[in-house]
This record gives sequence, C-alpha cells and structure tokens, in this order.
Amino acid sequence: MKFRHLSLDAFEWDFTLRLPFRFGVITVRDGIQAVLSARIRTEDGREGVGMAAETLAAKWFDKDAALSDADNQHQLRRALELASEAALARGAATAFGHYAAGCAAHAAACARESLNPLVASFGAALVDRAGLDALLRLHGLSFGEGLRRGVLGFEPARLAPELAGFDAAAMCAATPAPSRIAARHTVGLVDPITEADLTERVDDGLPETLAEVARGYGHSWWKLKVGGNVAADVDRLCRIAGVLDQGPEYQATLDGNEQYEDAEGALALWRAIEAEPRLARLRGSIAFIEQPVKRARALTTGMAALGRERPVIIDESDGSLDAFVQAKGLGYAGVSSKACKGVWRSLINLARCRAWNAAEGGERYFLSAEDLTTLAGLCVQQDLALVAALGLGHVERNGHHFVAGFAGQAEGDAARFAAAHPDLYGADRRLRIRGGVLEIASVVAAPGLGSAVLPSTGAMRPMPKAAWPRALTPA
Repeated sequence: MKFRHLSLDAFEWDFTLRLPFRFGVITVRDGIQAVLSARIRTEDGREGVGMAAETLAAKWFDKDAALSDADNQHQLRRALELASEAALARGAATAFGHYAAGCAAHAAACARESLNPLVASFGAALVDRAGLDALLRLHGLSFGEGLRRGVLGFEPARLAPELAGFDAAAMCAATPAPSRIAARHTVGLVDPITEADLTERVDDGLPETLAEVARGYGHSWWKLKVGGNVAADVDRLCRIAGVLDQGPEYQATLDGNEQYEDAEGALALWRAIEAEPRLARLRGSIAFIEQPVKRARALTTGMAALGRERPVIIDESDGSLDAFVQAKGLGYAGVSSKACKGVWRSLINLARCRAWNAAEGGERYFLSAEDLTTLAGLCVQQDLALVAALGLGHVERNGHHFVAGFAGQAEGDAARFAAAHPDLYGADRRLRIRGGVLEIASVVAAPGLGSAVLPSTGAMRPMPKAAWPRALTPA
C-alpha cells in the first residue's frame, strides 16, 4: 500500500477557552488550531483525501521566554512547511516508509533554522497523519485494521536498530479495538478547586470547579499539575485532596511540566508529600510522575531516586527518536504518547516497551496517553484512535473542559461529527463522559484515522506563511 503526496494544504481557525488554563509557564485563554488536508495517489492510480488537526500550542514545544506566543506559532507553521515540502518531493512509499525516509532529514532541516526536535516532530506528525488518514479512507480501513493487516509498512528496526529482533508484525496483529477508555481529567494550576475559588462564573452549563467536575463526570483518573514551588504545590495538592478524598477510589498522575530545576528538587516535593498527613490517600493514588525536571537537565541527570518512589516518564524531553532510550538509562520508566509528536514514534516506543519488558521479565516500561488540548472533532478523535491502538487504559483529556464543544469551528461540523459518532458526543454535541469513561467504538471502527467524517475548511483561513526564523518576524 504505497502512495505519494500530490498536495498538502494547510488551514487554521481560532478558538477561545471558556476557562483559563495554566500549565508550566503560560496561562492560555485562546489559541489557533492547524488543519492539514492531504491528497495522495496510490500506485494503482487511485486518489484520496485525508486530514489532520492539531493546536498551535505556544510555550510547550519551545519554552524560551525570549519568544512570543506568535513566534512559537510561527515555529510550528515553519516545521509544517518544511515537512510538507519534503513529502511532496518524495516518491511513493508506505505510510511508515514516508516517516522513515524523511525523519532524519526533516530534523536536520529544522535544526538549521533553530527549530528544536519537538517543534520538528509537530510538522512531520501532521503530514504523516493526513497521509495515513487518506490512505486508510481510500481502502476503507480503520487505523487498527491497517495495523492488524500489516499494510502500513511498520518496520521499527529501520529507525531503532535495537529492535532488529523484535516481532513488530506480531505486535501489530494483536492491535486491540477497545470500545471505551477512561478519561483522565487535568487539574490546571489556576483551575478553581471549590466554589470559594470563583470570582465570577461562566455559567454555560458545564462544570467549572474541580468539585463540579468530580460530580458531573465521575472521573476515577486525574492529572494534577504542580508548579515548581514545594510549599505552594503541597498546599494546592492538599486542597485538591480535600475534594477527591470525599469521593470513591481514584488514581492520579503528577505532571511537573518541567517546573523543577533538577531531580533533587522533584524528590524534595515527593518527600514533602510523604510528610503531609492530609495527602496520604492522594499519595497512595499516584501512578506515576510526568516530566518534573526542565528539559535542559532532564536527560543529563539521574532519576533513579525518585523513580524508586514512583515511576517517572518523559514528555517534553521526548523530542528526538532516541530520547526514550536515553531516558531509560537514567532511571525513567515511561514516555508520553501524543499525536502531535507522531503516531509512528508512539508505536516505536510501544515496541521498545514490549522488548525491554520481555528482556527483564516484568512490566516496568510503559507509555502514557497525554493531551495537548485536543479539541472536539478530528483532533481528539485521531488521538483517541492512536491511544486505542496502543492498548492504553486511560488518556488525559482536557480540551472538552477548556473549550466548549465545537465552539469556533465551522457551522454544521458539530452536527456532522455528532451524527457520525453518537457514542462519543452527547445531545449537546460535546464530548460525552459518563462514569469517567469515553465510549469510542465508533472512533476505533471508522475508516481513516479515527473519524468517519472530515471537517469543512470553507470557514477556515489558509495558513499564512511562517514568519520564521525569528529575525523575519515583523517588529
């Protein structure tokens, strides 16, 4: 199933958050989503169209304080331009073959323009997903079916030589097709915990406080942001525990978002959590800790001491294809899966986990499904399709909480997506979460990468040419 790219057209649209969301060093109130449309031609002459969508997220891919949010967005546009140019110049290849053929050259091209590996992966991820979506639609296959039938060309050893003896075909043949998955709710650093934290209400019918989220959605999984100050983090965690401990059993993850300077600082937070009686139940619920240390030091300092307390994963440090291998040597146990970093990287890292666990005779190494404010429609559904294929039991979901359904998208798209995926969306055309669970059978079964329908681009604007390198950015 080889194909070549005929055209790649990028669009974008604006969205506004119903509530501010703070992670790491930024508080987000609005944003831009990128949409890429790909037209491909297979070797037998058939043509098809596929799409991919992802947020142009400022201050996550590159947290350099000297760069404005607009600079960050132009970085991502430029990475997409470079990936698109390379794909259009490439000959026919399998879906994985396109990624394998262009991976190193794309990273090098981005590096020449001071675009870090995480930014580079964004551009390649969108191109890969749009082409993959087109191919699957053309053949009437879902993503899981494509993997199980072995028609996507997945050969991880081409890029990860240590997997030369790994049976990737067997892994793909066993790709699961779950009908539901637990949603792990994100508690951001400025999210109101109780009614007392609200200065004014949005009053749009959706939960606003943590207490309201717990009552309304019934989550059993939570993701708790911490900010790099031990005293402040412990105080906030105590307030969160005051809400969660009133409900049924729950599990949680701690996300440091690179806020601690070093592993010692992150370990100090854990010791403070251990010393606080009010956090006893919350501490027992914590499954793992996500990227607590700034990426400049995360892959140069040992994580074994903290890792003995709870498994630690990398997220922002997962920029290059071998980052997880480096992290393993330092005591990390896991790595995040995000569609914005690429479906093939997630699958390669899954293969690594399987191979390493088999070699050690345990289940130490794992992937975790994380969010980047994936919005209703194509974006969230493509991520869910990937997570389902990885066989993960829960996924961070925050886009539905911070953006009201299909707000900002083309008129009529909400109705089309809701009609095509009635298990995923409710009568209000918002993501349906009941008992903390998302029903995803229609996503898993849809021909293409997670969606039976595609968004309309008529109301979107063509993506502007990237003003990057920064020197080209207008003053």
